Amino acid sequence: MNDYDVPVLIVGGSLVGMTSAALLGTHGIPSLVVERHRSSAIHPRAALILQRSMEILRTAGLEEIISAKSAEQFDQDAAIMSVETLAGEEIAWHLPKLNDGVRDLSPCERLFATQVAIEPVLKGRAQELGAQTLFGTELVSFEQDADGVTALIRDRDTGETSTVRARYMLAADGAHSPTRDRLGISRVGHGVLSKSITIYFRADVKELLRGRNLGVIMVVNPTLQGFFRIEKPYKSGFLAVHGLGDPLNPNSDIWTDLTEEGCVDLVRAALGDDSIAVEIDDVMRWQATAQVAERMQSGRIFLVGDAAHSMPPYGGYGGNTGIHDAHNLAWKLAAVIKGDAQPELLSTYDSERRPVAGFTVAQAFSRYVARAAPFLATDDMEPLVSDANIDLGYRYRSTAVTADADDLGELHGNPRESKGRAGTRAPHHPIELDGEILSTLDLFGRNFVLLTGSNQPAWHERALRASKALDIDIDVHSIGDSGGYSDAGGGFSDAYGISATGAVLVRPDGFVAWRAVTDADATDVSISAVLIDLLGHASQAPNSNAEDIAQPQPA
Repeated sequence: MNDYDVPVLIVGGSLVGMTSAALLGTHGIPSLVVERHRSSAIHPRAALILQRSMEILRTAGLEEIISAKSAEQFDQDAAIMSVETLAGEEIAWHLPKLNDGVRDLSPCERLFATQVAIEPVLKGRAQELGAQTLFGTELVSFEQDADGVTALIRDRDTGETSTVRARYMLAADGAHSPTRDRLGISRVGHGVLSKSITIYFRADVKELLRGRNLGVIMVVNPTLQGFFRIEKPYKSGFLAVHGLGDPLNPNSDIWTDLTEEGCVDLVRAALGDDSIAVEIDDVMRWQATAQVAERMQSGRIFLVGDAAHSMPPYGGYGGNTGIHDAHNLAWKLAAVIKGDAQPELLSTYDSERRPVAGFTVAQAFSRYVARAAPFLATDDMEPLVSDANIDLGYRYRSTAVTADADDLGELHGNPRESKGRAGTRAPHHPIELDGEILSTLDLFGRNFVLLTGSNQPAWHERALRASKALDIDIDVHSIGDSGGYSDAGGGFSDAYGISATGAVLVRPDGFVAWRAVTDADATDVSISAVLIDLLGHASQAPNSNAEDIAQPQPA
């Protein structure tokens, strides 16, 4: 094997690792991804892709192909419901259609698409954008110094080793992350909630579906508690089982005395029809936990995805939260490596993402208790909030955000009421260009963006001065100007909480860095001052720490 010198080393090439590589690539930062398994995912995990993740994948040019993959595998806009058995009594329709009540919030829709389908797509896109991938390769050791990380990797087939020198390293190596353990980072929360299994099976269940368009089918009966996902053409799927016996006092150790015959019995008990032939393809053992790392950064090494947080599958937040991690971190790493920001910006990854991860884990745990494990209920358990709040309504607070004067410190809120407040996801609002309806979200992803109402030349001039002073690109869009983007939906200023003379500065990750409700607010805080603080330039000259950006090369 060769030795490598790269800007970023990513340990783990599954959903979050490959997303990280693709997003770094969109900012012109190549990476090296090492994955101990010899291929992409072989089990269809993380099947629910929520709106924010689809928005992020859209910025990487992947929305269309992933939507197509979803349509190949699953019925679209399917329901989430609970049953005693698939053939038997219905208990509750939790969500009759997957996108009910949220279509106005985003240009993207929730969908089902397994990692088996999307990881090769992510890998291909990451490679197109400059990433190099090594499968069947494991991390042996690593150490970091003031300038970077030196890692030893090993080909699991040949035993050959190579040295990797990287400026930064991402640990996307799963819930049992060896990297996290080597860094001595502990976790807080709920430990093992169940020793669960997922049974991958083949059985013709079309008649049992009875024409119902079902995406997630939760099963609660005296034999087992778990959930189904069925793939087209309704002759295969998987059953996740996390409890056996009495639903009020179940046995949560599914591993002990597990046999293939027992797995067939479990599938039939969930189907509710013993006459259906069932074949077992595979069984995966996993542990349900609800934990967050005590810190998500250690020097030049960052935890992303399950390495940073693990949660029960109810709500489908696990993989989605990891995609959000990658999106938050990618632009910051790019800004520092290119010299647009000082390394202090990277500390905002932990201060922004860890509180959100803790909130999301708590919500996933509460959903697990409410829907599957009421015996785990406690008085201090977090009350349930809406899925939209969890996915689109969380709020960042850090030095990378200039807080509004009326900021009350809440961690989440209704995304319909965010109104472009600092630290919130910039709202989706329809805009039009040359007859094509787009979203304000389509303006974000690469550079800082200043949004204003129509006919605001003063804001353009301020942005130009800041761009020249800091030597960074700032895109300016006046919504409603002739020859530019028109306000297709009407009410742009209201959606962003500004007057006709106000402006909003949006970060490359689509979160609001600063909002000037009126033109008068710019007299107190200039765009340059906001960016100097955000990028860590208060005591440094811009671009004083620029690093060489080269494609991954053998050393």
